[in-house]
Amino acid sequence: MSELQKFLKSIYDLPASSMQKLEDCLKPVEFKRKEVITWEGHVEKYLYFVQEGIQKSYYIKDGNEHVIAFTYAPSFSGIPESFLTQTPSKYFLDTITPSKLLRLSYDQLQSLLSEDRHLERMMQKATEVVLAGLIQRHHELLAFDIEERFTAFVKRSPKLLNLIPHKDLASYLGINATNFSKLLARVKI
Repeated sequence: MSELQKFLKSIYDLPASSMQKLEDCLKPVEFKRKEVITWEGHVEKYLYFVQEGIQKSYYIKDGNEHVIAFTYAPSFSGIPESFLTQTPSKYFLDTITPSKLLRLSYDQLQSLLSEDRHLERMMQKATEVVLAGLIQRHHELLAFDIEERFTAFVKRSPKLLNLIPHKDLASYLGINATNFSKLLARVKI
């Protein structure tokens, strides 16, 4: 079973015929390290499935990057609200490491969803998973102090500490870089 099939099965158990329809529409793409996939102000035209690599979504304010999400295998990637509404993105999506992705265009997805109720249900479940994750992240940013945010992140994604620049991790956690370094030295992982 492919990584895509395993990932989707964890969300919704698609029949083989529905999985095949989806796989037939996916196109492989590759991006180099630090390559922009989606630009702020552009409409996200694709939903991506990450096979390899790490990507980040961020916005720029006062000349600084503010990281809002990381994506890595196996998961979806893209700018969800721009993709779902077909409106200009408020964010950039670029690669931290060289990345291999599978992509599906908005029009292809809409066609698949209109003709296959299982794919429509899978997309609904995937949206629910993303929404739950966003609510959890919002809660952590508002309710947790910096050490609790750091600890929660390390428990959830320990391998990312060595794969993502610490300045990006600090930005994602809403912690300044100096405090992030202190937490890294002080908190037992």
